[in-house]
Amino acid sequence: MTSDTRVKYNARSFGHLRGLDRISDAQLAEHLGLYVGYVAQVNSLTQELAEMREARSASGNSLGLTEATRRFSFEYDGMVLHEHYFGNLKPGGDTPPSERLALGHALAEAFGSVERWRDEFQAMGALRGVGWVILFQEPVTDQLVNVWVGLHQNGVPVGCRPLLVMDVWEHAFMRDYKASERTEYVKAFFRNIDWQTVDRRHREATMATSRTAA
Repeated sequence: MTSDTRVKYNARSFGHLRGLDRISDAQLAEHLGLYVGYVAQVNSLTQELAEMREARSASGNSLGLTEATRRFSFEYDGMVLHEHYFGNLKPGGDTPPSERLALGHALAEAFGSVERWRDEFQAMGALRGVGWVILFQEPVTDQLVNVWVGLHQNGVPVGCRPLLVMDVWEHAFMRDYKASERTEYVKAFFRNIDWQTVDRRHREATMATSRTAA
């Protein structure tokens, strides 16, 4: 009998987010509960897949293996994207980066100005349908790009590093806002952006690119 060495994922605590501007604590609690569900599903599917392998009952034609693998991608990306989303928020937020700083300069270089980037990002958040709007840093050129991601596991550009993640699934805002008021939620999101965290992610991504190129 071997010991179980499988990794267990623990739901992160985001208690510091209470008191967000125009995103209620009740909305936040409901959203965090959904995130905890993603973590639980990842752990359950990790165990289920491992048991299939140990029993050697799964083959390339196994419906159970295929479905569990597909579900794992959805649940895992849902877990990670929510951690990035909650991680780039704080009550009251920060002042957006100046173009004199590295992050602001990178936004201006990619979009013309920080304001033009903001306008594009917010416009994408108002698109019909549910999903995510994500500011990514492309790892080869360091170029910044806004990307719309529908289902968690579909549309994430491979190798790109997320700097700012905005959840625009209805569960992110419909306790506070009507379905027709999503633009108000997007404005509320911008009131609470933790730009220090976004800047740190940018610096880490840039350093990682430099190490790869060396």
